[in-house]
Amino acid sequence: MLDSLRGFAKSWPGKVMGAFLLVGIAGFGVNNVVGGLNTTSVGKVGNQDISLRSFQRAYQAQLNQVAQQIGQMPTTEQAVNFGIPSLVLQDLAQDAALDQMADQFGLGASDKKLSEMLRQDPAFQGTLGNFDPTTFKQVLARSGFTEAEYFDDQRDAARRQQLILSLFGDTPLSSTASSLINRYAADQRTIDYFVLTDANLPAPAAPTEDELATYLKDHQAEFRTVETRTVQMLRLSPADLAATKVITPEAIAAEYERTKANLTKAERRTIQQVVLNDAQVTAFEAGQAAGTPFETLVADNGLTATDLGTLAQADINDANLATAAFGLADGAFTVIDGVAGKRAVHVSAIEAGGVPTLEEAGPQIAQDLARVQARNEIADVQDQIEELRAAFRPLSEIAQRFGLPIYEAKVTAAGGELSVVPDLDSADVPRVSQAIFKAEQGQLTSAIPLAGSGNLYFDLTAIDPARDQTLDEVRDDVVTAITTERSNNALLAASADAVAKLDAGTPLADVAATYNLFPQLSSPFTRFGAEDGTIDATVAAAAFAGDAKHHGSSVSQAGEYVVFQVVDVVAADGGLEANAKQSLENEVRNGLYGDFVTAVRDDAGLRINQQAINQILAVNTGL
Repeated sequence: MLDSLRGFAKSWPGKVMGAFLLVGIAGFGVNNVVGGLNTTSVGKVGNQDISLRSFQRAYQAQLNQVAQQIGQMPTTEQAVNFGIPSLVLQDLAQDAALDQMADQFGLGASDKKLSEMLRQDPAFQGTLGNFDPTTFKQVLARSGFTEAEYFDDQRDAARRQQLILSLFGDTPLSSTASSLINRYAADQRTIDYFVLTDANLPAPAAPTEDELATYLKDHQAEFRTVETRTVQMLRLSPADLAATKVITPEAIAAEYERTKANLTKAERRTIQQVVLNDAQVTAFEAGQAAGTPFETLVADNGLTATDLGTLAQADINDANLATAAFGLADGAFTVIDGVAGKRAVHVSAIEAGGVPTLEEAGPQIAQDLARVQARNEIADVQDQIEELRAAFRPLSEIAQRFGLPIYEAKVTAAGGELSVVPDLDSADVPRVSQAIFKAEQGQLTSAIPLAGSGNLYFDLTAIDPARDQTLDEVRDDVVTAITTERSNNALLAASADAVAKLDAGTPLADVAATYNLFPQLSSPFTRFGAEDGTIDATVAAAAFAGDAKHHGSSVSQAGEYVVFQVVDVVAADGGLEANAKQSLENEVRNGLYGDFVTAVRDDAGLRINQQAINQILAVNTGL
């Protein structure tokens, strides 16, 4: 059945047309609005609609993922360049094609199955790892799902899973394939070898002045500076301004007295739990009576405790757990009932609650008062800075006036030197660098808004343009480059000469002796190298490039010139280990699934509502 299925999946010429349609979507320049589609769908696969809402949700989810990676929400043009619309449509079209086939086969999912899927979904689990209805509603709201839409979506997913598992769930890897792959991965070889180094060859001739000049001319691009811009920078943010504030002990004490009633902190406990079977319950209860430590019981029973964190009692949704944990002494444990059976609850540390002393609360109160003052003053300070900037006052003078630090750096286009500004958000680095490289020396520059809150001001004080360096500036580097090149060429020539002697039948030991070297015997290694690291993957690949009498040379990943002779070959017996075989079978199933679902989608036919897609893209990007 699987052989015929493979033939069926791979014989569809419609896959080419499907790819063409998707490329058309990515370009958004082809007029592919097809009649017969209703106004609530972006496309149709056979008789299955791809709804506007499902496309919009999937598209927005992809945009959010890309935004997390690049630090900003992509524009429509960027989204198209990344291929997001076409990928979303492709995934939805594949799902729709499978949904249609599931309908034809009469597949369904019970409410019990949906409930199981819901409770196992980690996205809906609370602090303790159990299903949390509040979290469920919050996640649905953020994702744009109603409960009905969510369960419909899960029902379709369950039906698709039934279909795929029934077709591909038991796809085996043949014993022949398993044996061949095992031979490839586990065959071993041993070599005699020696390593040629500069010490085994005459030192290369020192380059002349003419050779240095010629080399620099031919490789000038390697000896060129990059443009750097010297800037002075001043950052104004609530945190920067707060750092300039001096809060007196009297103010701290007064604030402590005013807020003392609100400073009470809740007791917090570090809690662990472990689920027990009947035998383990008996062991833990006996251990509790005997005073055996929780850690000892966990280890003796081969268990791993789950850390729930350091929590206040109000942070724990499970009332039984909260009552038990906060009724224990430090280091004690007890056995209580749980959703999955009995469990042992352990308290490993207790942070006392109550009202902190003035000494304990003082530093935080000082920070809070400084932040309040900064928030109240920052708008006025910003206005004053802008006025001073308009009057062309230097940043150093402005910084001194407000007690703010000044930062200086020679910045390149990559902006790595901006690290001199402490805690500068990584998302701000490219924007600040771009502003610096767009500025003109002597002209007033605008403030750069920073992530969170705050502005960065800068004065461009000098520009060092990119230029070719002279021989006097890079003489040592050019000498090193020429010497290294000559040494490498000499080593390559010596390696080739050594292999030629091996070709002529000269024993490896005699060849090594001509370079005052003795051959070494390697440990057995596979195509991927030796476990002890003495033979790396590059040398191993060269050793496996011939038969049992193979010899040759290779430059290792560390740059060593290795001349070798294969002295032993050990063939691996049997098939793959169970884990490796399972992994490869999964890859086979994935390949079959990919071909099959593409063929099903193309056979059903994909029709696209281009106008609806364009409207969604415009809404999502605010056009």
